[in-house]
Amino acid sequence: HSLSDTMAYQQKLAEKLTILNERGNGVLIRVNYIKKICSDPKLRPSLLTDKIMDPAVKYINKKFPNVDFRGNNQHLTSIQRQKAEVMSAASSYYDSFLDVMEFRVNILSLALSINLHIEWHFPSINFDLTKIYLDLIVTYTSVIIMLSRLDDKKALVGMYNCAYEMTNGTCDSSYPRLSQMLIEYEQPWKKLHEDFGPHTRLVTSAVLSLQMVYPRRNLPADQWRRAQLLSLLSAPANMLDPARCDTVACEYLSMEVMERWIIISFLLCPSSVNSHPPSLELWKAALRSGLYLTLTRDEALNIHKVSEEVFDTVMCVLRYGKRIADIKECREHAIQNNGALHRERRGFLRGALKELFNVLEDEPGLLGPKALYVFMALAFTRDEVLWLVRHSENIPKTKTPEDYVDNKMAELLFYMVKLKALVVKHSYVIQRYHVQYLAQFDALVLNDTIQNMYVCPEEESILTSSFVSTLSALSIKQVQNKEKFDFRALRLDWLRLQAYCSVNKAPLPLKEYPDLAKVMNTIQFHTRLVDNMEDLLLETSELSVLCFYPRVFEKMFQQSSEEPSVKRYIMAFPYICSDFICCAHPLCPEEMEGIQSKSMRLCVSSMQQIAKLTANVVLDICAEQCNLNDQLLPKNSAKTISTARNKKLKKPVPKKGEVEMEKPGAESVRKDRAVVTNMDKMHLTLTELCSSYDLCSDFIVSDHIINPAEFLLSHLETRLSEIIVKMANNSPPSQEITRPSDLLAAVRSYSASLHTISGYINLDVSRLVKSILLQQTQPLDSQGSKTITSLYTNWYLESLLRHASGSLIAHSPTMQCFINQPSDSDLSFRADEFSDISELQSLAQLIGPYGLKYLSENLMWHITSQVSLSPFLTLCSLSLSLPLVGGENVLKRMTIIGVILSFKAMAQDCLNDVIPFYILCIYQYGAFLNGLLPNAFVLQVTLNVFELASAAGFSCDIDPALVSAIASMHKTSVDEEYKLTCLLLVYIAVSLPSLALDPNSLYNKANGGHNNNIHCLAVAVNQLAASMFTIQGKDIEQQLEEFLLLASSTLLQLGQTVERVESKNRDSVYLLLHMIVEQSPFLSQDTLEGCFPYVLLRNAYRSVYKSCIVTLG
Repeated sequence: HSLSDTMAYQQKLAEKLTILNERGNGVLIRVNYIKKICSDPKLRPSLLTDKIMDPAVKYINKKFPNVDFRGNNQHLTSIQRQKAEVMSAASSYYDSFLDVMEFRVNILSLALSINLHIEWHFPSINFDLTKIYLDLIVTYTSVIIMLSRLDDKKALVGMYNCAYEMTNGTCDSSYPRLSQMLIEYEQPWKKLHEDFGPHTRLVTSAVLSLQMVYPRRNLPADQWRRAQLLSLLSAPANMLDPARCDTVACEYLSMEVMERWIIISFLLCPSSVNSHPPSLELWKAALRSGLYLTLTRDEALNIHKVSEEVFDTVMCVLRYGKRIADIKECREHAIQNNGALHRERRGFLRGALKELFNVLEDEPGLLGPKALYVFMALAFTRDEVLWLVRHSENIPKTKTPEDYVDNKMAELLFYMVKLKALVVKHSYVIQRYHVQYLAQFDALVLNDTIQNMYVCPEEESILTSSFVSTLSALSIKQVQNKEKFDFRALRLDWLRLQAYCSVNKAPLPLKEYPDLAKVMNTIQFHTRLVDNMEDLLLETSELSVLCFYPRVFEKMFQQSSEEPSVKRYIMAFPYICSDFICCAHPLCPEEMEGIQSKSMRLCVSSMQQIAKLTANVVLDICAEQCNLNDQLLPKNSAKTISTARNKKLKKPVPKKGEVEMEKPGAESVRKDRAVVTNMDKMHLTLTELCSSYDLCSDFIVSDHIINPAEFLLSHLETRLSEIIVKMANNSPPSQEITRPSDLLAAVRSYSASLHTISGYINLDVSRLVKSILLQQTQPLDSQGSKTITSLYTNWYLESLLRHASGSLIAHSPTMQCFINQPSDSDLSFRADEFSDISELQSLAQLIGPYGLKYLSENLMWHITSQVSLSPFLTLCSLSLSLPLVGGENVLKRMTIIGVILSFKAMAQDCLNDVIPFYILCIYQYGAFLNGLLPNAFVLQVTLNVFELASAAGFSCDIDPALVSAIASMHKTSVDEEYKLTCLLLVYIAVSLPSLALDPNSLYNKANGGHNNNIHCLAVAVNQLAASMFTIQGKDIEQQLEEFLLLASSTLLQLGQTVERVESKNRDSVYLLLHMIVEQSPFLSQDTLEGCFPYVLLRNAYRSVYKSCIVTLG
């Protein structure tokens, strides 16, 4: 071998370039991370925020690098006291700066070696070597620029070295070189020019290798359209032919990468621009392409401003004055034309990607020969998206700012995602095709090419032979057996061969064998399709930079969500967040958590917005349907019936000024189908939004599984719960609330409308509705808000029953409801409209057994507050020695208790009517146990059975809820409670005659009860006595018989009075005895006849009904 060839083998240029590139990316990300945390007040290191350290930081920044660490320097006393903590806190930053210095040394050393030996050719010859070299230059420049933007680097390095010297007595060995590097690169472009000045020839020749590729790629959309770029349908006869070209890798090479190579390389070597016309043309073309270039993450380079500074300060102004004028001209050109140029490109790509996806989805077999088209499409689209992202943050002053706004960005992202998913789904097709292609075509062509080479040294011969043998050994069976392929060694060998054959005076000069390079470049692409497709997809479609532009991401999403025709694509925004984690680097693990949190935040916020948009449309449709359904309710039929009756009776026609009422269904009558109604628009919007959910059923973002349908369900659940409560229309000051039947009709209408969503998207609507209605049966929902159970419970207690306790509302056993009493103070509602059977059945269906249990508990609380055993019964015991002191108060309390229990019984009966339609098994089981329960059962078992039966709506001999409520009150001894209970019954019995003095005690024949609700005393006595004696373990029947004897005796005495005033309502009061016995499961009519003459009851009924007119038919 020649000396240069031997050096190429020994220096391992290919390996060094590969390793340094990977290392450089990590160092760049690390420096950027340090800059971000130092500039963020929330993340800034404590060393720089601690006020105690302020004097030390200012002193080090002022004296750096010659900081006097010795002696009693009062500025550094804070570091002296905490030197161990300072070293620990600053060590990671110091080590990162050492990494930069080490990277710089290796780069400059490698650049010198390459400058001495390597020569560049066109991309079709040694593309990989050229690419990796230019990448390394750009990465190194970016590291230095980022280092210069880090304001706190001197403080961090100086503080670490100060603490180190205070601890070890001498400064860190690397500190002099590191501090010198930081000083030298304070003006980075000047020093970088010095570093790369000797390499101008090599750098320029590397960049000029793009002069054929870059202009061909940088074309306007109309030329793409004329060339039918990315179209598989333009030449149907060639559809099955494999996509081939001499520069395969250049076809999907990022435009931004090429522009970065060109701009930064000529900034490092500006002299070539002035002396070489092709360099000047390439440089100007890149300057016209945009205003900013990405260094890393969201750090951008203002290319015109920096170029002007470099040519103005670093180079001689007199020699480069024309170039400054060129820069200004290019900037004006970019501002005026680039916005429209890229807008047109995005418009073309939207159509091209859609066509490409539709063809490949229909014929996935074409992914084999046309795989290159997919990666070209992804790369072109990614370039346009990233261009808009970095320019949207800094829109220049232009007459057409709308060029920098794209409200159809979602469509581009959507088809990028769909194409990627298509490639992943049919990867087997691509792999199978290219394994056969490599073995049966590429290997043969490569072998023929090698055979035609007239010279091939031993090392090169070994590599080329290994290429052929590796490819020839491939078999379709390996794909069928799902074997893992790994061609990384082959690709690295090809990079080595490029390095060997690109040195000066190489024995096998690659430029003399372009066919070998073209074949190997194609083979490299084909091998990546077999074993490295994921990285290839990442390279051409990765959009992780959006993670660092959250405002741009949210702005683009908002613009797309407002465009009706793009709503079906907006799911692409949260989906691309799954790729953000790909930009993390092992050299900066601290950044991982931040990227994950940003990804999740952007994903969740956009998912919430999509779900909100969908839920709004769904609920708007439901509301419209509810309004239409409301027109069909019986309450709204009166006007229609009245109109029909008037028409039949030939009454006068309404005047012309009066608007005739439309009949329900008129909205569906159309004279022209082209007329679009509001409902049509809402259904179209819903169709578009629901189509976006078809993108995927779920995806992973930062180790979290994101299910779009669950977001929608969650929003619908929250919103629908709010709507149901809002439809209840509860207003405590005015005592208004929606009738339960009306609310039930509205809920049913919403439920029916929600089930239509299943035609648009795969949602478990039944589970959603059940979950919402189940929450409404509790006092608070999952959000902690009040439910209709809470609202109706409060309304019935505070409005209906409170007025009933004041005799403004009467309980009517005949009509089984509460009715308004004629009075001076008119109520704002009609009691019968909220308490009849149909309304209470509707209430039972709305709030269910759970809600009625909550209602029952609140009713029991009011009963216990009326009973208040201690003061109430003490009053009874004291009053026995006096002539009926406070009798009216006791009977009033008992009447209120009776009213509450009567309402509870009505609600229970209505629950019993509706529950068989919902929980038939519980209903049947409760009925069975309640019917077969023997009297001798254990008390606790009896109460448990009664509780089950009560939950199913059955009436029980003993009310378990009342037993539980009374038992929970403050207790004295059982004997004492028993005495007080007996005294209470005695007091009630002896107080009954006083009711005859009340004019409202008159029995109302129509209502079947007394006007002052004293007929409810029967329920109160029976239920209260049964509950109290159950708790005390006494015989209920015996105690009630004694009460009946005493009550009969007192009422018989009432019959002996001759005063007309006292006996006015005597007959109405007599009926109470019959009611008590009739409603008691423990007393019988025989018992009543034994203590109270039946003739008196018969005469009493005759007396109260004598003026009642009975109509038959």
